[in-house]
Order: sequence, then C-alpha cells, then structure tokens
Amino acid sequence: MSQITELGYVTIGVSDLKAWENFAGQVLGLEVVPGESEAVRYLRMDYWHHRIKLVQDSSDDVLVAGLRVAGVLEFRAMAKTLSDAGIAVRIGSKAEAEANHVLEIMFLEDPNGYPIEIFHGPLVQFNLPYHPGRRMHGGYKTLGGGFAHMMQSRRAEFDDIHAFYTLLGMRGGIEYKMPIPMLPEPIELMFLHCNERQHTFAFGGPAEKRCNHLMFETEKIEDVGLAYDLVKQAGIPVIIEPGAHANDHNFSFYFKNPSGFMNEIGWGGRKPPGQSEYYAGDVFGHMPVLNTMKDFMVPA
Repeated sequence: MSQITELGYVTIGVSDLKAWENFAGQVLGLEVVPGESEAVRYLRMDYWHHRIKLVQDSSDDVLVAGLRVAGVLEFRAMAKTLSDAGIAVRIGSKAEAEANHVLEIMFLEDPNGYPIEIFHGPLVQFNLPYHPGRRMHGGYKTLGGGFAHMMQSRRAEFDDIHAFYTLLGMRGGIEYKMPIPMLPEPIELMFLHCNERQHTFAFGGPAEKRCNHLMFETEKIEDVGLAYDLVKQAGIPVIIEPGAHANDHNFSFYFKNPSGFMNEIGWGGRKPPGQSEYYAGDVFGHMPVLNTMKDFMVPA
C-alpha cells in the first residue's frame, strides 16, 4: 500500500514577517532565505530547498502541511486510494508543483478541514549546504523521520481522523490520558507515525488555532540547552519547562513563537514501539509554566 513517508514541509501564515525572520535565525538556528516576493521567506534546516515557508498572513497559524510519498508510482496509488474512499483530491498542475519546489503535488483536506498537500520529488540542493542562522553544536535530525512533528487541534472525532490518516498509511492512536492543570478531566491525545520518528502528527482538543506546537529534533543534546538559554535571554515565554516525554522519549522544552503557538526543541527520540500503549504523565520534568500555559489549554 502507498503511504506517507514524512512530514516534508509546512506553510505558516505570519502577521509579523520580520519578527519571524529574527526568531527563526537567532533562536531556532534555521537558515532564512528570501522568497519570490517581500511577503515570502523560506526556512532551511538541511539540503532541501525549504522545510518551512513563511507567508505574510494575519492567521498566525500553520496553513498547509506537506506530506511526502516515495515516488511516481506511490503518488498515483495514493491518489487512487483517496479517490476510491470518496476523498476529494485535486492533482496540481505542473506550475503548481514547480511553485512548491516538488515534481508532483495533490491537494486535499483532512476531516478537520485542514489543507494537506501530498507530493513527491522535493528539490534537494546538495550544492547549497545548510547554513544555520546562529552557532549550533550540530544540526537538526531529518533523515528517516522528516523535519518535525506537529500537534494539531481537532474539529472532528478521533475515529474520523484516525480513519483518514490510516488511508495515508499512518499508524497510532490515543497515547496520553494526561491530567492537566486548570482542566477538570485528563485530556486525551492521539499520536500518528509513518517512519522512524515516534510520531509525525498529534491531535489534542479543539482550539482556535490549527497548530498547538511544531517540534524540531536536534542531533546533539547540547543544542537543546543552548536553545533554552537563548529563549530565556531573549525574554521569550517558556510554556513547558525541560523534561522527557513518555511516548517519544525526547528531552525537550516548549516556548512561544511570534505567531503565538508553540515550538518544541528536543533530542533523543525513540522509534515507534510497534504496539499500542498509553501514559498518564511524562518521564520527568515538563512542568507547565502556569501563567503562560493557560493560553494553550482548552476543553478536550
């Protein structure tokens, strides 16, 4: 069966492009590249043309998630699988594929109404090595797992979301029933994987924004500590203090980006365990900073 191989890229609509340029380069350590117009910037973290596209937009949210399949045959098979399941799919034109720096692209929505782009053949620029915006001890881990994972809010039922992403070849389910300060009952969180990263997508409760957080995994633990120091020095709100997750085992922390949702930087993630299990808390740490965490907590 054709399946998604990774989260290849995201497009983020940002109201303050200059603030995001500074944040991306000086805090996240990404390479900022000019786009086709003054309203577009590209962010690199490896040899790909880009992993994040920033566009001037008042939404301050993730607008599109780009999911990769292996090649031409898998692209055709995925389009047929989705169409046979009654999912509305539009195959992009050559111009649309070129505008997204891929060979072929299709457009659709998941049950939440969130735009998805499925593609193959990203532009990989081995002639342009990644040049971080600030000093780093290593790089970001992208081989085998894609560039990140993303937690999204949900507007549909977990069963409907799970059924849709199963069509894409993703696996997973509820992994946390976690007590959260300021909420009367534990919140259920669903995690889905498609490669060596323990999860690529996660879904929580309903929220105003699509994206709860976007996570990057470093190759060296020192870069988690360095990022934490830079966040604190810049006066950026820390939302969740450093700690280790029970599901993916990443040592990480969370902080607020200029669009108001969270970024997570972590190290040490494990592969999917292959069988379902759930957790009521993390390994250690990850204490919420209550005066900042309240903005991210909504009823499950």
